[in-house]
Amino acid sequence: MKKIMDLITEELAEAFQAAGYDKAYAKVTLSNRPDLCEYQCNGAMAGAKAYRKAPIAIAEDVAKRLADSRCLEEVNAVNPGFINMKLRKEYVADYLNQMSADESMGLAAAAKPRTIIVDYGGPNVAKPLHVGHLRSAIIGEGIKRLARKMGHKVLGDIHLGDWGYQMGLIITELRERKPDLPYFDDAFSGDYPADAPFTIAELEEIYPTASGKAKEDEEYRKKALQATYLLQNGHKGYMAVWKHIMNISVADLKKNYENLNVHFDLWKGEADAQAYIPDMIERLKKEGYAHIDEGALVIDVQEETDTKEIPPCMIQKSDGASLYGTTDLATLIQREQDYQPDQIIYIADKRQELHFLQVFRAARKTGIVPEGTELEFLGFGTMNGKDGKPFKTREGGVMRLENLISEIEEEMQKKISENRTVAEDEAANTARIVGMSAIKYGDLSNQASKDYVFDVDRFTSFEGNTGPYILYTIVRIKSILNKYQADGRGLEGLKIGCARNDNEKALMLELLKYNDVTESSFEELALHKICAYIYDLANAFNRFYHETKILAEEDEEKQKGYIALLMLTRRVLESCIDVLGFEAPERM
Repeated sequence: MKKIMDLITEELAEAFQAAGYDKAYAKVTLSNRPDLCEYQCNGAMAGAKAYRKAPIAIAEDVAKRLADSRCLEEVNAVNPGFINMKLRKEYVADYLNQMSADESMGLAAAAKPRTIIVDYGGPNVAKPLHVGHLRSAIIGEGIKRLARKMGHKVLGDIHLGDWGYQMGLIITELRERKPDLPYFDDAFSGDYPADAPFTIAELEEIYPTASGKAKEDEEYRKKALQATYLLQNGHKGYMAVWKHIMNISVADLKKNYENLNVHFDLWKGEADAQAYIPDMIERLKKEGYAHIDEGALVIDVQEETDTKEIPPCMIQKSDGASLYGTTDLATLIQREQDYQPDQIIYIADKRQELHFLQVFRAARKTGIVPEGTELEFLGFGTMNGKDGKPFKTREGGVMRLENLISEIEEEMQKKISENRTVAEDEAANTARIVGMSAIKYGDLSNQASKDYVFDVDRFTSFEGNTGPYILYTIVRIKSILNKYQADGRGLEGLKIGCARNDNEKALMLELLKYNDVTESSFEELALHKICAYIYDLANAFNRFYHETKILAEEDEEKQKGYIALLMLTRRVLESCIDVLGFEAPERM
């Protein structure tokens, strides 16, 4: 289906042409004065200079041509040259009924679907997820779901930190604690044990202990660096330890991401790119892209148009060690060979913007990615506490993600129990569902690049611009539909009728925005736009609900129209929260 804005624009373009003006001026926007009109066009003012004519005269010429409009019931030329418009009630009802009859509610799938990789997550193995991992996970999951809704083929890649110095630290500490393990015996020739010599809890304690020792003890640090070097050069015993670390860590990560309703298609990591690095470096040196600068191998990425210095992209340290830039470029080679993506979207802390700028430029300059492959960085801000500083535990430490989720669920369960609207056995599951909406909506309703305050009290409120408020609205609609069906009436074949009052039409006009909001949110990678939309839609529904007798309506046809309108409202809200990564319970 065409978007409603496009349909209005088409009519306006015909009117501009019929009046003797360029149809390019027929751009329609939502009215910024909804008390005066629903849509407006400012093209008459833009065309005044070209036609040497007063804008109001142009607006009046165009308005006259819209007297018999298919979709507009009211068109007014207003000084100094605005064209103000209101839609016909019949046209709105017909459009919404077409949306209702369509499985995708009129959302047009991409004419040329693309293969898109969304790189998000990025945790280091052997370390627990903390609140710092929250934003990349839920923003990335939302972008992945949104791209799929638009009809694209999308692969979400966690891109694990699984090959760096932290592995050398773990191996070194394990060797000091358990030197008799066969992994550390160079003469050992048998099969290594199938079971890991540590649990996930022990692993999570080993890493920070080793990291602390390396900062205090230079000899220990050198041992860890040597262990990292040996691992990355195929030491048989160390590779076996690494596989144990990976198996245990990935199993724990999958459990924690599952609790967050975040799912990856690819569980690749830095280690997967290692095989591509030697040939890549050799080619870059041979073809003159890489050169030695102060002992390191670098690629110059400064461009003439830059207004500030952009440092070279370093791909090999003076000691021959690889860096993040090396791994990221090698990963691009791997992705091109395996998936031939049209677009790769990276979700990471906005403080990494310079790094990705260097990598993207190096990839383009060296031909690692084809000209048509789009590389995009979506940088996010910091999640802060009420004190304006990065979110911490009450004791001041970094909060584990699973603890944050538990705290939110406990708070929701307390509020749900106080309301006494849900049976005790349902309360825990409902608290989990509603708690997830509080976390995700609280984050995603903010523009990704901005820092924001994670306010538990506000995010878990059933009032205001919150996830629980959106879910409460959906549950209210479900309750009405269930009561309607409980009286023996079906939901099949119902049609939305013409709006009978301002609140009903206001709700209908919000529903009309669904396609446009979804498309623009994807084009701009702006999930906060979807949040803003469903908040407006929920408000419009609740105003309509409070002013309308729905189940008590005696006119059967009018009531059927109301029920059909509720069904579409629920579908739109549920479609949007599915993109955001949460769902609605049956009761709250």
